[in-house]
Amino acid sequence: MNQPVSPSGTKEPQPAPQPEVESLSAITLATHDMARAVAFYEALGFPRRFGGPDEAFTSFALGSSFLNVIADTRGPITWWGRVIIYVSDVDGMYRKARAAGLTPEFAPSDAPWGERYFHLVDPDGHELSFARPLARVAAAVHAP
Repeated sequence: MNQPVSPSGTKEPQPAPQPEVESLSAITLATHDMARAVAFYEALGFPRRFGGPDEAFTSFALGSSFLNVIADTRGPITWWGRVIIYVSDVDGMYRKARAAGLTPEFAPSDAPWGERYFHLVDPDGHELSFARPLARVAAAVHAP
């Protein structure tokens, strides 16, 4: 690669490339009851990749990322935000949650920002949003 030349004829160093955010690697959530947390995520179909109900750390596949659960007994876990998980079928995931005896906060609905979604709170109070872009939004994003 050619470097720019200064007026004095010396080559000027080029700035180093800046790092870019590429993807989400993992989300780690705290739990007071690993067995309960593992049962919850397995009921929703998250494949377990490491750990289990009797371990201090468990990792589930989440597409090309991971959802980790770590045992933490330091104090009450309070609301911190939400994890938004894209799924192939929002209504199907809602039915799966209900069939597993779980109680979503509301039925799937179309949001004004262009996603179909519903929320479900895990046993430790972490809010999960299961979503998928609406067809008209997905088409607009991918339009030339």
